[in-house]
Amino acid sequence: MIICKTPREIEIMREAGKIVALTHQELQKHIAPGITTKELDEIADRFIRQHDAVPSFKGYNGFSGSICASVNEELVHGIPGNRKLADGDIISIDIGAKYKGYHGDSAWTYPVGDIPEETQKLLEVTEESLYRGLEEAKPGVRLSNISHAVQTYAEENGFSIVREYVGHGVGQDLHEAPQIPHFGPPDKGPRLKPGMVLAVEPMVNAGSRYVKTLADNWTVVTVDGKMCAHFEHTIAITEEGYEILTRT
Repeated sequence: MIICKTPREIEIMREAGKIVALTHQELQKHIAPGITTKELDEIADRFIRQHDAVPSFKGYNGFSGSICASVNEELVHGIPGNRKLADGDIISIDIGAKYKGYHGDSAWTYPVGDIPEETQKLLEVTEESLYRGLEEAKPGVRLSNISHAVQTYAEENGFSIVREYVGHGVGQDLHEAPQIPHFGPPDKGPRLKPGMVLAVEPMVNAGSRYVKTLADNWTVVTVDGKMCAHFEHTIAITEEGYEILTRT
């Protein structure tokens, strides 16, 4: 069942999303060669708690970090640790914050120092694919129109869409109905309604679409070892279209 939120609930989720966005802004100040993913995790944990929220991911199904920190060929669910970032890396940081019982959720992929032109294109196309999907987020439109728009843009630019991991509803639970694939034909699935809150999060690979999970049972990597990117916003469907909740 898809839970539509009340205006009061969306007001709270707007604050949760703002905390997530501010945490991303804070981490951007520290992303540089030499910093470890654990240090970024500690900064995020402290920052979220200073804003009267708690990290959504800490302890979630046993996850040890407050953020997911995934470097280069790591797609999602990277466990923060002692790995130091190096010039030319990219890092996908997924942040969740729970505020007054409701979650905000957003991921972004950042360059570390100077990155190759082809890697920069991967980041730009993945980010734009997110916004192409969001352009379809309007009342009455079927959910898969978002999915189709994301896939079309990414593939037209020579990249591939991961199938195994999808977007989702957000609310009092971090993951709610509906699931939101980032691929597939248009005009399928439920019709969007005002009050729905969705996390749309394209995951795009530079090479093939295939991924695997490492022995830690969390970190997901590309099978071919090529770069990948991940961009995500939490949005609320409004009477006119959509509102991005995970921004300042």
